Amino acid sequence: MSWTESIFAQLFNTVLMRPYFALFFLTYLIGCSMHMGMKRATLFGIVGYLVAWLAELSSIHNGIPFGYYYYIETTKGKELWVMGVPFMDSMSFVFLAWSSYSMALTAVSPVVRSGTTFYLLETKRIRYSWEARLLGALFFVLLDIIIDPVALRGSRWFLGQIYGYPEPGLYFGVPVANFVGWFVVGCALIWALQIIDRFLEKAGANDWSGRRLPWRYVIGPSLYFGVLLFNLSVTFSIGEYVLAWVGVFIVLAEVSLLYLLLKGNLARGAAVCAVEAHLADFPGAVCPDAGHK
Repeated sequence: MSWTESIFAQLFNTVLMRPYFALFFLTYLIGCSMHMGMKRATLFGIVGYLVAWLAELSSIHNGIPFGYYYYIETTKGKELWVMGVPFMDSMSFVFLAWSSYSMALTAVSPVVRSGTTFYLLETKRIRYSWEARLLGALFFVLLDIIIDPVALRGSRWFLGQIYGYPEPGLYFGVPVANFVGWFVVGCALIWALQIIDRFLEKAGANDWSGRRLPWRYVIGPSLYFGVLLFNLSVTFSIGEYVLAWVGVFIVLAEVSLLYLLLKGNLARGAAVCAVEAHLADFPGAVCPDAGHK
């Protein structure tokens, strides 16, 4: 078997061994393509993977930015690894970052509602803002606060024990430096997505998106909470009840915060100027309830 055939075989095995990862990534490709465009989703998939892979490679050798940790190559040769880092792990950062960015846009954009669907009246200014970047990075860290401790216990569920820390950290075995690193990398990933979006916009690149699908904005937050619920379910299933209930309270706090922000954003979305600003940046979009096209 040639090295190319071996890589494709390992990539195929990664999908078979990690169907939850494949489902989350497919949701990202569909959701990000509908929200921002297919070219943007594809480019961010490549750039985001490289940023995450470099961060992980640096951490296992230099301790920056996540602090020191190590990978246990128990599945090397079965699933795809790249220079000591599992492909699945670095690629996961892509859909986690986009879903966190989607949460941030939901929190800061004016909103209109049609039935149970919320439609964001986002603008280019909001998309490129530092507020969306920093808030998205915060949502990104909150994901990891729930993901990392249960992933560290991978030997007790179907993930398998693929990594560990030289010394147990303060938060259920995870060092605080890890969360600092996630915030920094989250900012870098979302900033990269904003740069890609702005570059393609300035270049006038044609890009397919689902502007005429008013429910497209729901996919990002749904993916975000889907990842959280998946990890909380695993945490309960392995009997880590204290960790699981801490995660539940974190999710409840996020839901409460988002609910309060959406109430305020609905009032902002009722303004005609908010609809006009949105349509000026995204012509052809459909705004339910507003009666605009």
